[in-house]
Amino acid sequence: MIKVVIIGSGNLAFHLTNECLKSNAINLVQVYSRNIENIEYLKSKTSITHNLKNLKEADIYIIAVSDNAIADVSSQLMLQNKLVVHTSGAIGLNELKSQSNKGVFYPLQSFSKSKKIDFTTIPICIEAENKKDLKILEKLAKLVSNKVYYISSDQRKSLHVSAVFVNNFVNHMYYIGNEICNSNNIPFEILAPLINETSKKIESLTPFEAQTGPAKRNDTKTIEEHLSSLNKNQQDIYKLITKSIQELYGKKL
Repeated sequence: MIKVVIIGSGNLAFHLTNECLKSNAINLVQVYSRNIENIEYLKSKTSITHNLKNLKEADIYIIAVSDNAIADVSSQLMLQNKLVVHTSGAIGLNELKSQSNKGVFYPLQSFSKSKKIDFTTIPICIEAENKKDLKILEKLAKLVSNKVYYISSDQRKSLHVSAVFVNNFVNHMYYIGNEICNSNNIPFEILAPLINETSKKIESLTPFEAQTGPAKRNDTKTIEEHLSSLNKNQQDIYKLITKSIQELYGKKL
């Protein structure tokens, strides 16, 4: 059984905590939060603490805090010859400042406490300084997910940028679409089947093959009509993305 301590109480820490508690092969020995009130609900399930000097013995210490806090939190850990990992996609392995063995346990997904998630479908990207620790991370990852990848720090940074494009930026497009619908008394839910189909399509086609729409067709009349109905900020975004699509498909404005 793998002994785990989770350091953090945010969205990812919340879901990792639940996964560890569900597993018969993982012993969640402790959860840390700077604000103990955030983890009071766990008192009957595992040990909790708000003092990094009082961490219990474990095989893996998972730092699941904001990227900006990783260096500071890890520098406070007095864990000689222990495996300490962070969960960030954008931060390198060497950003861990503890005197312990270093690793990365990065679940590639967007997490919200209010949204249940199937961890078995989430890709887990792992990295460690040595093969022994990598094997331990692989074992832990396979206990919670069916998709485990060996990804270096440089690869992970590129992967994280890709994730921002396909997740964060796409969600912002949803926000803009929702605003346009609201302004015209149209229920945003009417777009749900289109959103779902667009997502499913790239399971069988490459994004290049899946592209459709007025920009790819160079339908200038439709593009001008769209622009005339948008505010300045929306127009700027529409023009930038339209230009990128048209240049990709050889149909420059």
